[in-house]
Amino acid sequence: MSSIPPDTSPSPYVPPPSEAPPKKILPLHVAHLLRWLTAGWRDMVAHPGISAFYGIAFWLMALVLGAVFKSKPEYTMSIASGCLLLGPFLAMGLYEVSRRRELGLVARLGDSLTCWDRHVRSMSMLVLVLIVLELLWGRASLVVFAVFFNTGMPSTTGVIQAIFNPENWEFVAAYTVVGGGFAMLVFSIAVVSIPMILDRDTDAISAAITSLEVVFHNTFIMLMWGATIAALVVLALLLPWGVGLLMVGPLLGHASWHAYRGSVQWLDPDVDSGSP
Repeated sequence: MSSIPPDTSPSPYVPPPSEAPPKKILPLHVAHLLRWLTAGWRDMVAHPGISAFYGIAFWLMALVLGAVFKSKPEYTMSIASGCLLLGPFLAMGLYEVSRRRELGLVARLGDSLTCWDRHVRSMSMLVLVLIVLELLWGRASLVVFAVFFNTGMPSTTGVIQAIFNPENWEFVAAYTVVGGGFAMLVFSIAVVSIPMILDRDTDAISAAITSLEVVFHNTFIMLMWGATIAALVVLALLLPWGVGLLMVGPLLGHASWHAYRGSVQWLDPDVDSGSP
């Protein structure tokens, strides 16, 4: 009587349970936009010195962008994308101030400047992703210029004339689509991911996916939030020397923290808003 050979086929792979804390993407309404801005204003008023420091940083970024536009307009989109890359990481210090205030802790400028050092690995991965997007954005903008200005890169005056010339609507449309597409992608990845890393110390991939989920589930509201941010920045820049950024920059930084807190609810009963 022959024995039955043992079953040597490999067992099916069972992935380990996720270590990410359970979360819920909250539904958003138009009223939330004003709620976030109001909460951001309260944080800014509560810490005027810290807000002034970051406001000056944002204002200096705007001055650099304006200088580049005057001298090398073809690199404006590249520098703008760099500012959009640096901006959220400057705002991380403002997120830390709002986070500590929400927890009832004392907020200090030194803590806000070093809040990223506990999340170096996650932030480094997110920086890498955003840098790649920045490089692609800059390259795409140069291609648009090269296609429509095959006689050479125009001067600052030439760019302004091209934008307001009805005959160049194809250039304006292409530049808007390319810039808007990359801006929306950067916004969708960063709008929740950076404050989430600060709050929950999660990995960059989970944070970026959560950010994209928030935009996907509340597309209209998040588009309005992005438009609100853009409109306030434009209004700030319309003031002489762009001094409006001294106030608008910190306001949007604090408000962005509350946008994150109002968009994602953590179902972990032990920890609600991170550690001190």
